[in-house]
Amino acid sequence: MANMAQAIRMALHVGETQLGVTDIFGQDVGAPLGGVFTATQGLKNSWNTPLDERGIISMAIGIGMTGNRCVAEIQFCDYIFNTIDLLKIAGNTHWVSNGNYSCPIVVMTPVGAGIRGSVYHSHSFDAWASRLAGWKVVMPSNPLDAYGLLISAIKDPNPVIFLKPKALMRVRGDELIPGEPEDEKELKAMIDAPIGDRSKWSAKWPRLNEFEIPIGQGKVTRTGTQITVVSYGRHLLLCNQVADKIAATGIQVEVIDLRSIYPYDWPLIQASVKKTGRVLFVNEDTEVTNFGEHLAYRCTKELFYYLFAPPRVLAGQQLPGIGLHPNLEEASVPQATDIEATILEILAEVP
Repeated sequence: MANMAQAIRMALHVGETQLGVTDIFGQDVGAPLGGVFTATQGLKNSWNTPLDERGIISMAIGIGMTGNRCVAEIQFCDYIFNTIDLLKIAGNTHWVSNGNYSCPIVVMTPVGAGIRGSVYHSHSFDAWASRLAGWKVVMPSNPLDAYGLLISAIKDPNPVIFLKPKALMRVRGDELIPGEPEDEKELKAMIDAPIGDRSKWSAKWPRLNEFEIPIGQGKVTRTGTQITVVSYGRHLLLCNQVADKIAATGIQVEVIDLRSIYPYDWPLIQASVKKTGRVLFVNEDTEVTNFGEHLAYRCTKELFYYLFAPPRVLAGQQLPGIGLHPNLEEASVPQATDIEATILEILAEVP
């Protein structure tokens, strides 16, 4: 089974060979490194830029406004904040031109903690991204979703932010990507660059098929009747683990993988909360003005009479950054024990 970095690489290969992607670029995206997480190794249209985030986004906008498709990477989301004004321009292009101009670009960036990246390599960006009107925002929790969401992002006529959870880039999936060989060693030999001299190396791509996950479509990953837990990215895996653990005690948790932060699958959330009467939103962005707060507000506003307990948000601490020491990092963003404790607290509330 492919890991997430390999899945992204294969989706980009489909993008440049079948979907008209003319440029894949960013800091260290081209040869010889192929991206800091190796997600762009072996691609024919990848190239390196200077360390200039504003230049990367400006280049992407220019390519998109000529009608071409590109994928630009900001090496870590921690360094995307100085491009907010440019991202806003890309997002409003279609609207301000009365529909006459589109901007078919994808911006990829790794997000979140979990790799001991300390202050400058552990930020989240999902809440900020959700405020960029005109952008679609996706975050996968597994390789197959990464592949399908990236294909959909590339094909979209307007800008999409593809958030890659840093801690999941080496995690393998449970399902094969269409066209992927079943033997993971065979896949590695085909598309992973060797260590050392790569001057004569080229990828031998499997015969990949298009596979799309529609942007805006969530997925139930665990079914239950007592409480709904909504998450995405790496914390979705923690929510699944907690649901499996406490199922042994008779507690039935329904877990939803949002997959798309915007547009989000409100009908899926709505149906689940109506069934369970309780809901917890989990992510690792900072708790103040967290995207989960919007979802909790909407549940309160529209589903009030179905609720047995107030909607809750479990998110990262409101801190300027995340410390390097494991204890500091784990105290800064939700852990499995926090998710379990919060679920039990909500279930203990009596209507």
